[in-house]
Amino acid sequence: MIAAGALVTSCGQKGVENPLLAEWDTPYGIPPFEKIKIEHFMPAFVEAMAQHKAEIDSIVNNPDAPTFENTIVAYDNAGAMLDKISPVFSNISGTDSNPEVIALEKELSPLRSKHFNEISLNQGLFDRVKVVYAKKDSLGLDAEQMRLLDEMYKGFVRSGADLPDDQKAELKMINEEISALQLQFGQNLLAETGSFKLVIDNESNLAGLSESMKASALKRGEKDSTTSGKWVFGLDNPSIMPFLQQSENRELRKEIFTAYLNRCNNNNEFDNKEVIKKLIDLRLKRAKLLGYENFAQYQLVERMAKTPEAVYDLLNKLWTPSLAAAKRELADMSQIAAAEGFTGTLESSDWRFFFEKAMAKKFDLSDSQLRPYFKLENVRDGIFYVANQLYGITFTQLDNVPMPHAEATVYECKDADGSHLGILYMDMFARPGAKRGGAWCSGFRSQTYKNGERVASLVNIVGNFTRPNGDEPALLSTDETETYFHEFGHALASLLKDVHYYGVGGMTRDFVELPSQIMEHWAFEPQVLKVYAKHYQTGEVIPQELVDKIVNAGKYGQGFATTEYLAASLLDMDYHILKEIPANLDVNAFEAKVLGDRGLVSQIPPRYRSTYFSHTFGGGYTAGYYSYIWAEVLDSDAYQAFVETGDIFNKEVAAKFRKEVLARAGQDEAMTLYVNFRGTQPGIDALLKNRGLK
Repeated sequence: MIAAGALVTSCGQKGVENPLLAEWDTPYGIPPFEKIKIEHFMPAFVEAMAQHKAEIDSIVNNPDAPTFENTIVAYDNAGAMLDKISPVFSNISGTDSNPEVIALEKELSPLRSKHFNEISLNQGLFDRVKVVYAKKDSLGLDAEQMRLLDEMYKGFVRSGADLPDDQKAELKMINEEISALQLQFGQNLLAETGSFKLVIDNESNLAGLSESMKASALKRGEKDSTTSGKWVFGLDNPSIMPFLQQSENRELRKEIFTAYLNRCNNNNEFDNKEVIKKLIDLRLKRAKLLGYENFAQYQLVERMAKTPEAVYDLLNKLWTPSLAAAKRELADMSQIAAAEGFTGTLESSDWRFFFEKAMAKKFDLSDSQLRPYFKLENVRDGIFYVANQLYGITFTQLDNVPMPHAEATVYECKDADGSHLGILYMDMFARPGAKRGGAWCSGFRSQTYKNGERVASLVNIVGNFTRPNGDEPALLSTDETETYFHEFGHALASLLKDVHYYGVGGMTRDFVELPSQIMEHWAFEPQVLKVYAKHYQTGEVIPQELVDKIVNAGKYGQGFATTEYLAASLLDMDYHILKEIPANLDVNAFEAKVLGDRGLVSQIPPRYRSTYFSHTFGGGYTAGYYSYIWAEVLDSDAYQAFVETGDIFNKEVAAKFRKEVLARAGQDEAMTLYVNFRGTQPGIDALLKNRGLK
């Protein structure tokens, strides 16, 4: 076993210090990214897990009677070395993957799963927690300490600590299999997304594409000698989505979108259908072992929704008006297509192309008109402006600090009084094949307190945005702009969090999207646009005419957007309410029936089809993809708290939101925190109005 801080090489020999195990003598305690090599991780994880086990053993074998400090706080603080190392590797695997990283992930997955299983099912540890829990009312705990104790006890029970030994052994095996399969699902998706190329060698097939799109595709072609001088498009969003919007070549739109929709559904080495069947089965077995009828019940009991019935109630209330709006949008597009001589029925690969035409006809507005005003750096400055207006906080770019990737930027966040709040990294550009798709906010350190001093968070926003192209900077679509605001909302929740224990630092899955989604409301407010939306060439502030068009067109397209989202949410739920798994479950047939029975029009596929639905089958949002719309009920209502004052930057409302929601994180039940802020529970009227569905 490697001693902590020992000098090791990648072979475990003495001589070279492992930077992951050494003290990080860096500004703000940032990981020393530039010193870390892939061969450092395995010995570091082995040592960190050994340290964590020793800390757990110390708690279990403590001869003193269990107390809040020697058991609950000790367990909350255990695993510090592992908590330092894990986010660094997670970031590499998500943003800069390669075959070596993928192989290491597969090697680490069972080791880590076994390690955490042994802790969560450690009878001696749970016995000590139970002793403290049984006398909790006599310990004089404050509200945060009581919440920590309650959540810790429930966490052990939910992890199976109360099961007999034979069922614990079975649960360990199930957990390890689930972990391995979720990893396999994600790796398959990364490979399949990165491998497809639409290669165009005839310029006539580029009709309709913007000059920047063509230049970007030509540049992508240069990366491979076989495609040099040709235009290459991929399945990453910055490539495929503009192509679908702009390309006049219907057959090529169909070809690339078909590839997109059939990722990991091609009966090859990256096919995910069998992975899904095994995951569904194992999750159900896990739920039944723990006393639930289905996996959705198990997942939801600790969330705001509480029951599958509550989730379906919301989704079904939104489905009918959303589908009706989508059909109206389809009628608009069909009319335009017919006027242009198109015969037949529009297909899913036609939607974005004719939607652009519908926007241009109804509102005289197009993506190409807007992008020049949404330069990435200007959008970032607009986000910082909103944060400053609301909370008085500031962001200052830093130089000469370790960077997780050459393309990242880093900022120090300070409170209104100048005190340090945390560090924010941003890594915003797509790297097909190396960076997984989508956008997310993670971190390298969570906020807590140590020896009475606040330990600030190290936060990381990751995106897959449109890259700069030649002399042209990164110009974002309105979707990318909204996503930027969204992920920054998650970052704010991390930076402004103020809790004393790790165990109360997280929000429930259907509450965690409130801080992110409320930020989206400011993105296209006219007074905010006037601050940051400036033409990248002239510096001209976005003209009032365009602002008016954005406002007028804001709700158009919500039928499609809401329907495709709800379709994926219903698909996720329907998989996880199964009480028995058919031996011959056909993933594609199940999906088709789920959506067909609800009347989904053929032109709208779910936002995520099963085989690339990483939110649910990669873990994280399992039986939880509904969370975005659940949280939108909250964020729509919460934003009205600002609107009702006549000032979208109302300082009193912002201070209350920070105090009751952002700062407290998981210190109480999510609905309690929300009601503390708003004064009452939310209804869905504000959401329906915002989406134009009322």
